[in-house]
Order: sequence, then C-alpha cells, then structure tokens
Amino acid sequence: MSIPNAIKHTQPDSSLSNIALSNTRDHLLTTGYKLIAQKGFTAVGIKQILDTAGVPKGSFYHYFASKEAFGEAIISHYFTQYKQRLDTIGSQDVSAQQKLYDYFQNWYDTQQSGCAHEKCLVVKLSAEVSDMSEPMRKVLYAGYHQTITWLATQIKAGWADGSVPHPANVAAESMAKRWYFAWLGASLVTKISQTDTPLAEVWLMTTTAMGR
Repeated sequence: MSIPNAIKHTQPDSSLSNIALSNTRDHLLTTGYKLIAQKGFTAVGIKQILDTAGVPKGSFYHYFASKEAFGEAIISHYFTQYKQRLDTIGSQDVSAQQKLYDYFQNWYDTQQSGCAHEKCLVVKLSAEVSDMSEPMRKVLYAGYHQTITWLATQIKAGWADGSVPHPANVAAESMAKRWYFAWLGASLVTKISQTDTPLAEVWLMTTTAMGR
C-alpha cells in the first residue's frame, strides 16, 4: 500500500536540523561576542545573552557547559576568523613590507578613536580574564602566538625580498613579538587615555622599522 504524501514528510530532515543547530550556536557566539566586547566578560550575564539572542536557556547549555566555556568558544571563534584575515593579507601579490604595512594600518584604523564591538575583543579580554580563567587565557595566548608567527613569517619574507630592513643580531620572531606586544599595549593605553597618541607612536615606530 502506498504511503500518503502527508505522512511521508512527517519525519524531520536531519540535515536541516543540523543546520538549525549550527545556526543557533553561531548566533549565540555572535551575540555574546558583541556584548562581551562592548561591556566586558564579567559584566555580561548568560540571561542577557539569551534575551538579546532570543534563545531559550536550554539551548545555551546544549552547546556550552558554562559561561567560561562560552567565553573560550568566543575567543577561539574570533581567532579562527582573524586567521582568515591574515591569510587574505598574506595572499596578496605585493611585497612583504606592504603586507605588514596593511596589517598594522588596519589595526591602527580599527583601534583609533575608540573601538566598536567587532574591533576590541582581544584588547578588552586580555586585561580582564587572564587571571580569571585558565582555559580562556590559554586560548588567548594561542591566538597571540598565531599572529606573532604570521608576523615573523612576513618579516622573514621581507628580509628575503629586500623590502624590510634586516637589523643585525635580531631574529624575526623577536621582532614580531616586539611589534605585537607594543601594539597590544598601545591599544590598551589608548582605551585608558582616550587619545590616539599611543597608537600614533607605535605606528611611527613600526613603519620606520619596516623601512617606510
């Protein structure tokens, strides 16, 4: 006996269900990312995240065991997207010096005159959660290391193609760390002082070192 069409389609499509679940998780991460980058990790509660996202409480705990696990996932997601931006810059058909310049130009542009939610997650959380959560600290550190490694690769390429000056007795990794740490510190001081002077200073230092 044939099965009526109305009955044939009563079973849920598992692929659509999986997409919906994935979208819910991504929606929670995006919402939490914006709130935490604006207000800080401790100032944002799970209820506020759920109310803003329009997601029931049970859905949150389906994906994240705790607020700390949620914060860890947000940072990891952020650095995954950040790596894609690094790859985009790195794939340009320009000199290594230009790639470095573009990277720090973008940092300068996004951090000056305050920062919107999509720009300041790492700057805000670096000072807030390092002593609060070891899992979140480790994810932040891994993200830092990822960026420093990329910078060191571009510095080495700049030395090879002659576009970046090569100071004596300085390793590319050391130079990358100096630049990254200086920019991270300047971004923090920019937030404290509410002026762009710290960023302008490290911009001048970095562009001079890269031969601009």
